[in-house]
Amino acid sequence: MTSTVAHEVAVEAAVERARAAAGWWAGLTARQRRHHLLAFKASIARRVTELASLIREETGKPLAGALLEVMLTVEHLDWAARHAGRVLRRRSVSSGMLAFNQASTVEYVPFGVVGVIGPWNYPFYTPMGSISHALAAGNAVVFKPSEFTPGVGSWLASLWSSLVPEHPVLQVVTGDGATGAALCRAGVDKIAFTGSAATARRVMAACAERLTPVVIEGGGKDALIVTADADLPAAASAAVFGGLGNAGQTCAGVERIYVVDAVHDAFLAELTPLLREVRPGAEADAPYGPMTTPTQPEIVRRHITDAIDRGGRAVVGDAASVRPPFVDPVLLADVPEDSAAVTEETFGPVLIVNRVADADEALRRANATAYGLAGSIFTRRRATGRALAAGLRAGAVSVNSVLGYAAVPALPFGGVGDSGFGRVHGADGLREFSRAKSVTWQRFRPPIDLLTLQPAEKAMRTSLAMFKLRHGRG
Repeated sequence: MTSTVAHEVAVEAAVERARAAAGWWAGLTARQRRHHLLAFKASIARRVTELASLIREETGKPLAGALLEVMLTVEHLDWAARHAGRVLRRRSVSSGMLAFNQASTVEYVPFGVVGVIGPWNYPFYTPMGSISHALAAGNAVVFKPSEFTPGVGSWLASLWSSLVPEHPVLQVVTGDGATGAALCRAGVDKIAFTGSAATARRVMAACAERLTPVVIEGGGKDALIVTADADLPAAASAAVFGGLGNAGQTCAGVERIYVVDAVHDAFLAELTPLLREVRPGAEADAPYGPMTTPTQPEIVRRHITDAIDRGGRAVVGDAASVRPPFVDPVLLADVPEDSAAVTEETFGPVLIVNRVADADEALRRANATAYGLAGSIFTRRRATGRALAAGLRAGAVSVNSVLGYAAVPALPFGGVGDSGFGRVHGADGLREFSRAKSVTWQRFRPPIDLLTLQPAEKAMRTSLAMFKLRHGRG
């Protein structure tokens, strides 16, 4: 879908409109904001097929995938709307011994205007993780969708405007990277960005000019670990979903699989026929669709070629599987750990299965990456699953499933390293778009007053004695 390009002046104007709307929105009670957000949610739910068709039109994904994207998003929006008041309400905290005459509270207040820069692979679910929680926390939002999926963003802002026409609490500005850069410099109070680590660094550099805080989701190279006692058919089925879903264009999808030697061959035997049965297509009911951007097929081809040239074994498909805009399923085994297919984000329907001696080696290899978004573990032993999940350098982990956390609105989502920082979803997502504000007020004058330029000698002597009595013993 074509769209107009919002240049710097237009972006600044949108932020100014949002600034005025933010004052009204923040002035509402949490209950009043919840009312508006639940009406927004209900309108999306009633028009689910319309929105899913638009997502399919812009991305090429099958209708079922687009419908699932909308349904998951609505669940998160509903959670944020219903829980913001509880999570962000003013709370009393203990003042401690030295300030026992003070009453103390902490509350969470909105930043003001939040800029959201969204991706094209999940053009509704991913940016709405920031938009819904920013709105629920009392902020106005200016949303810059990907230039490949501008229609979804425009649809969203239009729907909000139809419900609350007098207050532009949610606006959209469309365009390419220049529009995103303009949004970073337009005086917003926080930026939420999803995209590549390279682009994230440019976003951060632009935000640094004004010390604008950012939350970053920078992609992933997520691993699935299969232990010796795993349910192999279940693990293979999950690998297909995690690796091929959305044509492999999923930040937290499965790209690397580390299988313990004792079950490596049996796992490959389970996985191989499943991949051979799948063919992408443009049909609404295809297993998965085309690559969304014109440059992605060549990235996928380069990774496949590099892996095979370095000694990797093609089990299903090869470089010829790349037939733009489609890529047939590719399964590679014994791929060197320094190949591009292991170290870089492929973002295509390519699965790499590498043999490891044991679960400890699997964990070391899974963690040997600059990324750290999410991961998956298959094991029948609860203790093993918990230990591996604790050791996995990632922001989210699924045990005996893939992407399980994505359907749980109360769970925060975000990564480490090149996968970014900060969190969306859940209570942490609400606090991500709020400022903690501390307030104390003196209930009565302290009997021993140290908050003076020249405290009395007796007061200091008594305070030191009390201090040593409280803290000087082990």
